[in-house]
Parts: sequence; C-alpha cells; structure tokens
Amino acid sequence: MSRRETPEAPEPLGAPTVDAHTHLESCGADTPETVAAAMDRAEAVGVIGAVTVADDLPAARAAVAAAHWDPRVTAAVALHPTRTAAVSADEFAEIERLAADPRVVAVGETGLDYYWDYSPPEAQQAAFRWHIDLAKRLGKPLMIHDRDAHADVLRILREEGAPETVIFHCFSGDAAMARECADAGYVLSFAGTVTFRNAKDLREAAVVPPEDLLLVETDAPFLTPHPHRGQGNEPFCLPWTVRGLAALRDTDADTLAAITLRNARRVYGDLVPGVTSPDGTGSRSA
Repeated sequence: MSRRETPEAPEPLGAPTVDAHTHLESCGADTPETVAAAMDRAEAVGVIGAVTVADDLPAARAAVAAAHWDPRVTAAVALHPTRTAAVSADEFAEIERLAADPRVVAVGETGLDYYWDYSPPEAQQAAFRWHIDLAKRLGKPLMIHDRDAHADVLRILREEGAPETVIFHCFSGDAAMARECADAGYVLSFAGTVTFRNAKDLREAAVVPPEDLLLVETDAPFLTPHPHRGQGNEPFCLPWTVRGLAALRDTDADTLAAITLRNARRVYGDLVPGVTSPDGTGSRSA
C-alpha cells in the first residue's frame, strides 16, 4: 500500500466505525483488488467503511471508481485549494459531473490552504465559493480543508451561506474555533493529529464539540496516529485515533466508535455501511 512501511494492525475495536476521510488511491489502492484488500484489512479491526477523497481531477475519477468497485467505499470529490491556481471551465464541469454521481456523498475536499504557496489566496477563495455553491445545488455535504486559514474559511462560509451540512476534515483549530464551529452546527472530523502529544491546542479542542458533531478519520496515507507517527497510514490504522480521541473526551472507545458510525451515516447518508446484525459485529449494509 503506502510507500512507507505500515505498522502492524491495532487491536480491533469492539464496535464498528467508519473512516470519514481517506485517500485510497494515494495509499496504493487503485484497482478493484487493492481497494478490496485495503478494506478487508480495515474491516478486520472494526473499520467497516471509508469515504475516499479526491484532491484533483485524476484522483476524483479514481475515487468515484473505487466507490463503485466496493460497497464499503463512498467518495468525495473536489479540487484541493492548492490545485486552484489555474482551473479551466472544462475541469470545473467535470468535477460537477463526478460530484453528481450517486456514490459521491460529499463535495470535498475544498477550502483554503495558506501553508503551501501553490495557489494564490484569491484563486483559492474563488474556487472555494464555487464548491460551496456546488454542494448546495447538489444537496450534498461540504467537506472542508482548512490549513492556516481559519478566519477566511469561516468568513466565506458566512458570506456564501453554508450548505446544510459542513464537515471540517482533519480539524486543526483551537478550542475557541471548535466552539464557533459547534455553535454553527458544523461537524468536526479528527485525524491522527489529535493523538500527537505536542498538539496541545487541538487536544483541548477535541473535548469541545458535542458527540453528534464528531467524526473520525485517517487522512491516509498521511498523519499516522501515535504511537506510529511517521509510518505509513491506511484505514486499518483508525482504531488508534478512536482510542486517543476517546481518552481525551473521557469516554469508552467502543462508545465513541458507535457514535461516529451513527454520525457518519447521518452526515453522508445510508450508502455508508452500517451495522445490521443484532450482535453489533459489523455486518454491513450498503
């Protein structure tokens, strides 16, 4: 899968959950067989579904294909803010066509990234506004990438009028921003960064949102959680983040897994796999 060595699988969760944001193609899962293998590894530890996410047009095509190959996979498509320096009308049209696919459950990841200098802020903001409008026209959630751009992201959401459902992928703000987002009803998705010991502000933010506004994600192949930071990441690594987030929130990991599964199905819809067996072992519906 990832070019970096991945860790041994974690202890399985006692209740299933969903990886709310991953990049299967970037993990090396780019054929029906490799997607199935990645999801088999994930399901073996209680991660029964994944939303695979695009950041450019080729990745968007791959994400939609993966969502059709495996019922455990759904997709989100958009142009990442760092890819927006020069976008043609044809490229926007293809993103719109792909986003309308029934296996696509969100428009994303879109937003602003002021950390990298790949696209001018003006171009990023214009593309972000376009994606906000697209999400509203399609009636699908908006999945946000926000890096070093908190104030402008929140301002543009206010100016444009946010879609009914907004997800802050890999939430990176502090407790004050988490409160502002929660007050607006935005969903906060936490990745492996919440397990990093030096992420003090983020770890304080993780206890702020109510349980109905929480998701968990890997953002694989990036952001492998502690204690395997720096190694390769893929959806089977999610239990470490679930357990780390549960410890911060002083709750049971299996309870948090069940909560985030329920939230994923509410946010993304019933295409996301859910528990159908009475014993809660993770039989899936799609």
